[in-house]
Amino acid sequence: MNDEIIEQYREAGRLAKRILADGAGQITPGVLLSDIADSVCSMVADAGAGIAFPPNISINEAAAHDTAGPGDERIFQEGDLVKLDIGIHIDGYIADTAVSIDLGDHGNLIEASRAALDTAISLARPGTSAGEIGAAVQETITMRGYRPVANLTGHGLARFSLHAAPSIPNIGSSGGPLLKEGMVIAIEPFASTGSGRVSEGNRCEIFSQIAVKPVRPPAARRILEEIRDRRGLPFARRWLTTSRADLALTTLIRQGIIRPYPVLQDIPGSLVSQAEHTIIVTEDGCIVTTR
Repeated sequence: MNDEIIEQYREAGRLAKRILADGAGQITPGVLLSDIADSVCSMVADAGAGIAFPPNISINEAAAHDTAGPGDERIFQEGDLVKLDIGIHIDGYIADTAVSIDLGDHGNLIEASRAALDTAISLARPGTSAGEIGAAVQETITMRGYRPVANLTGHGLARFSLHAAPSIPNIGSSGGPLLKEGMVIAIEPFASTGSGRVSEGNRCEIFSQIAVKPVRPPAARRILEEIRDRRGLPFARRWLTTSRADLALTTLIRQGIIRPYPVLQDIPGSLVSQAEHTIIVTEDGCIVTTR
């Protein structure tokens, strides 16, 4: 970590903050999810930055990993609780940030995850354990009458890597890794009215390449060519122009080359809120790049 790298992280954070606010402001009842996904991607491109992962647009009990699919005609509805989670990178240095948008009457639930995030950030300094942060997140959410999502965590960020060490839990645990100066971490509390645990749903629109192996089917080879510049960062199914992409993706998944990211969701009828910032741990605290 040097001053140049820190500035790239900070510039990515400044862009992410602006684009997240602009994208969230466009989410209203009757708007297509695909229009929001396209708008966010266009704003990132216009800023001269890279998109670190497809915009996650997750509604109600869906907590993460949903985005618009090919020909997606879903629209936002009155009463929805929408999570918009975006990632932007400058030369591989990533800012990851999210906000919950209230299309109903969910202010208290949104405040629970937002307050938990503020509490976590206040504790972020060298020597603080991941378990301490998780305990503080859990207490902040439960004291408001909700459940933290126990099987989702914050995560470290590295160049062209969305999930590096350390993991930052949303529930208390003993010990865990200690924060160190120079760590870059996305902290993301989730608060739920449901079970407080997510499982994989049937929708899957986001994938990433996790291995390099020879493949025979032409369509599978074409997909690997299309995503080569992603350098392992996630991509959306709707970004692919290859014909018969679904069959080719299935082949690549079976061969262990592509990883799918199904939508993660709590129990039907529940609501999940999310808040997220990216921080750089400093000698005496942290820099919040996305605030």
